[in-house]
Amino acid sequence: MVARQIHLVRHGEVFNPDGILYGRIPGFHLSELGHKMAASAADALSDRPISRLYASPLQRAQESAAPWSEKFGLPIHTDDRLIEPTNKFEGKRFEFGPQVLTNPQSWPWITNPFRPSWGEAFVSIAARMLAVIEESWTETDDDSEVVLVSHQLPIWMVHRALTGAKLYHDPRRRRCNLSSITTLERDGDRFVEVNYQDPARDLLAASVDFGAV
Repeated sequence: MVARQIHLVRHGEVFNPDGILYGRIPGFHLSELGHKMAASAADALSDRPISRLYASPLQRAQESAAPWSEKFGLPIHTDDRLIEPTNKFEGKRFEFGPQVLTNPQSWPWITNPFRPSWGEAFVSIAARMLAVIEESWTETDDDSEVVLVSHQLPIWMVHRALTGAKLYHDPRRRRCNLSSITTLERDGDRFVEVNYQDPARDLLAASVDFGAV
């Protein structure tokens, strides 16, 4: 008994008036626009046979999973493996780029961008995400589908791992917008990405996105 498709859903816009990198800091919830984004994602797959729903324990992911729970009548299974990675820049105003070098305090954190040295290793993020994908696939009824609500970097790590790309990358070039849906299917003994969509694309221009480093 295995799932037909796995949908990786990113959370909606977060209320963050101070513009900090919130990471795993508690209390960061969806903005009003973020709730609309989350609802648009659930609406985009309203005709799909979604039978299981998982979400990161962080508040923004739980709130983004709520429209799926309501629409499909499903409980939210909280899984810590879907969480945002740790990050030493958490709680600070931060923009990735050469300007990082102007702050000597940050230098020890950026010694190895290939790992990266400022947080959880890319290989660790990919491994835990692929583990929960595998587990959710095997635990779901045949010919039905699963939704996993997570965060930008974990979802992007899955994309790069499945496409054979190096996990190291430029964070400014991730294709994983707010409330986007990345869809996977099983092909033999591995998963493959079969679709990407931006259900909230009409709302993105009015949003602010402080993705992970």
